[in-house]
This record gives sequence, C-alpha cells and structure tokens, in this order.
Amino acid sequence: MVGNKSAQTRVLVLETALAMFRSKGYAKTTMRAIAVEAGVSLGSAYYYFASKDELVLELYRESVAEQRAAASKVLGTTNGLAGRLGAAMHAGLDALAPYHSFGGAFMGSALPPQSAVNPFGEASREVRESAVGIFTEVVAGTKVPPFLRTRLPELLWLAYMGIVLFWVYDRSEGQRRTRTLVDGAAPLIGKLVSLSRLPVVKPLVEEALELKDRVQP
Repeated sequence: MVGNKSAQTRVLVLETALAMFRSKGYAKTTMRAIAVEAGVSLGSAYYYFASKDELVLELYRESVAEQRAAASKVLGTTNGLAGRLGAAMHAGLDALAPYHSFGGAFMGSALPPQSAVNPFGEASREVRESAVGIFTEVVAGTKVPPFLRTRLPELLWLAYMGIVLFWVYDRSEGQRRTRTLVDGAAPLIGKLVSLSRLPVVKPLVEEALELKDRVQP
C-alpha cells in the first residue's frame, strides 16, 4: 500500500510539473511551485526528482515509450525503409507535440554536456538506447546492405535528433514545416541507403562510418 501511494505521488509530481511547463513555461516553473501546486512538501518533490532536469528526463523517457508504442503499430503493416522511417519519426513528433511551447527552454537545459537531459550524455544513456531501439525495429525486415545494417539504427536516430532540433524552432502552425521535412527526408534517406550497396558508393559510406567512429566518444 505504501509503495502504491509512493508511485502515485511520483506521478502526481511529474504530471503537475509537465502541466506547469506548458502553462507557465520551463524557466518560470520552480521545484517549490511544483510542490505547492501538487500539494506535497518540497522535500517530497525533491525525493522523487532531484531537479527540473530529472523531470524533463522523465518526459524524454515517456515520450520515447509513447513513440515506440505508436510506431510499432504502424510498422506492423508498413513495408520499405522510407515508409517505416517516416512512421517512426512522425510518431516521435506526435509524442512531443504537447510540449512544443517549452522546447526552446528544453534545448537550453539539454546543451550542457553534463546535463541529465543531454540526449548524448551518460545520464540519458538508457533512454537513448531505447530510442535507438525504435530505429532498430524500423530497419528490421527491410533491404539494407549487410555492412550497414547494424550501424543504421543509430544513424537514423541521429537524423531524427536533427528533425527534433528543427521542430523546436518551427513556428509554423502545428509545426507543419517539420512534418513536410519528415515526408521529404524519409524517402531521401531510403534512396541513399539503397545506393550505399553500389561499388562506387560503398567505400564512401564506409569512410564516413570510420570518421564517425574516430570522433565519437
């Protein structure tokens, strides 16, 4: 019973924080204000989340889970890399859509290398691996050159991160321009992957992968 109450309090703090992020903005929402709005002590709020960054990390975790669930339904009936990639990217944007209003503040919080919400940092490794797993599912069952198959999910995730960055600063209605970008980029990526099997292109792709390995921590 105690464990159930603890879980309920944690959810209450998280949902209160996300609602305040949307209504008041990330910068103006403090841990104290979250505690007051949720009707819990400040100590209780800090017990579940040590900082606003941890709250945003939980949002990241939940959005990835939502993206994965939605994408999996579509991937079961969609063939071809382009279609599957587009479905996964759109599912991710759907999951993030309610939080677009504080996307800029989120990016500011995520930029410091040691930030808990830096998508490339150690603190977010578990969530990042789960996110890359979505693109592993995208690649499964598609025609991808063997030398690229195990490397492609992470590359697709990196491409998706670029899409998210564009989405953060997209002020078009409903982030229409970002959706257009996904609809154009997914087929283009599919064509590039298909071309990578050609003898004249494969060495260039392998060279690019080697460069990535050299610079990646």
